[in-house]
Amino acid sequence: MAAQFEDKMMQFRGKLEKLNIPILQQIEDTTGARKEYVVSGAATLLTFLFFLGIGAGSLCRIVGFIYPAYKSFEAIENRTRGEDTQWLIYWVVYGFFTIIETFVDFLLYWVPFYFAFKLAFLLWAMLPQTKGAKFLYDTFLKDILKKNEKKFDEAFENAKNSVPNVVSKVTAAAADATSMGLSAAASYATTNSSTSSFESLNAREEISTKAD
Repeated sequence: MAAQFEDKMMQFRGKLEKLNIPILQQIEDTTGARKEYVVSGAATLLTFLFFLGIGAGSLCRIVGFIYPAYKSFEAIENRTRGEDTQWLIYWVVYGFFTIIETFVDFLLYWVPFYFAFKLAFLLWAMLPQTKGAKFLYDTFLKDILKKNEKKFDEAFENAKNSVPNVVSKVTAAAADATSMGLSAAASYATTNSSTSSFESLNAREEISTKAD
């Protein structure tokens, strides 16, 4: 039984070697843990978490952001033309997917094992071996963006022009409110001061009258 298990793991290792995922090799070199066991353990843990629904949404967000962000950083620093284009395409697809998910979020939670499907989709989209994001971009997303490019530009331009106006109005309103508050406080302080002085003067006059 142990020998069969070891044979299966060696076959699995051979498949991982063909995929040529650098981060797995880095983990193996750093920790000494064999990559096939790392992947198997991670897959078991993920399955358990998804089954219980514990932190599944957060895990998907981490997976969909951290590795692509790191690879984008490498592409920027190495100035590799092909890689930076690939990760720019991924971020376009990721943003488009996030917008859709936001609008139908209340429906997606009723889909069984939705986060498992989402994780599989993100991995398919980001991994250089599958290049799913490029496939989606070339298949339909590029045409959608090009057809609506002018609308997007107009919307962003209007938003850019309206933001300073909104900020100035809010600032002016805040300044007016602050000025009114300070004026009211000053008026209140002046009124109290005058009342106190008047009461003090009356008290002195009463004392002087009694003394006489």
